[in-house]
Amino acid sequence: MTSLLEHLHTIPYFSILDQQSLAAIAGQSQYHTFEAEEMIFLEGDPSAGLWLIEDGSVKVSKLSPEGAEYIMHLLGPGELFNVVAAMDGGPTPATVTALSLTSCWQIPVDVIAQAIERNPRMARAVINMLAARARQLNQQIENLTLYPVTARLARFLLAEAPSVAGVTRVAIAGHLATTPETISRVLAKLQHMGAIRFDRHRILITNVEMLRTIASLSDD
Repeated sequence: MTSLLEHLHTIPYFSILDQQSLAAIAGQSQYHTFEAEEMIFLEGDPSAGLWLIEDGSVKVSKLSPEGAEYIMHLLGPGELFNVVAAMDGGPTPATVTALSLTSCWQIPVDVIAQAIERNPRMARAVINMLAARARQLNQQIENLTLYPVTARLARFLLAEAPSVAGVTRVAIAGHLATTPETISRVLAKLQHMGAIRFDRHRILITNVEMLRTIASLSDD
């Protein structure tokens, strides 16, 4: 519970609450562990609440009618998923799968609803968070439609560097709407340019300014 309390203090709409309220939320939350490739829940399942990653990584994905997978988010320690369904109590909007051995905290829907009802400032903070997520989605659509793979990968690395460890090239390809082969080719190109380097299974940024320049390019 101590670990969950520490995490809650870093989340804007929970950090508003006093220590007693946070302790009550932590006391009603459940701790879960999942093996690599284990499904946490399916798109359309009833919402079980808000999930916070303690350790490991997950992918949030949707399937097209033809069965093609699109990875919406790749998330790591300290990040949240199932946020919208946790707030409105509706069905889960996407499938979430563990990418590695992963531990999570699950905060039930009714616990969040009670906290919002009792704390108007928290309600306002939740609105701000949902607005920020809508802006993020717009940016994601822009990246996929207006920028080539090299720029998309550079943007991904700049935004997700702390969560990239252990994430496969297949998962990155699914997130950026391309192929694993293309991701391997572009990563090799970025390494040759000196923008990144590899440390076992981790991708380390070695030249932030170069990567930012690449992220702004409109062609490969």
